[in-house]
Amino acid sequence: MPSFNAPCFRRLVWFSALYDLIVTAPFATPWTFEFNRAQLSAINLGLGGQVLPAFDAVQTLFALLMGSIVLVWSVLRLRGPTVQFGRYDAAGRILFGTWMAWAWMQTGAPVLLLFIVPETAWAIAQAWPVRRDPQPALSMPRPA
Repeated sequence: MPSFNAPCFRRLVWFSALYDLIVTAPFATPWTFEFNRAQLSAINLGLGGQVLPAFDAVQTLFALLMGSIVLVWSVLRLRGPTVQFGRYDAAGRILFGTWMAWAWMQTGAPVLLLFIVPETAWAIAQAWPVRRDPQPALSMPRPA
């Protein structure tokens, strides 16, 4: 089975973090969230779905908490992408993707597919095997 080498995998983790930073930043403040929600509603309508409902303060709070923690997680991975962080991110994406799929099955909102597909792709990529390159043998000095 093909596998990533560690440096390539760390780049993948870094790019997944950059993706998260860009996609999630609009969910981090009440003002950007409301603008983003309105844009997502228009996209959902354009894709044949319904207008998304307005959020009250408590629903917005949960969206902001999600956005804030994902931003912090993104910066952590941007500053130090590791295989371990990639594995944790894959697990988180499986959870996020599962709940997004649940919401999609409940609502049929096509805009959710724009999030489910990349979440699934990033999860698969970051769960992919990483080969451990053998450590070079220490060379012993030869006796003269």
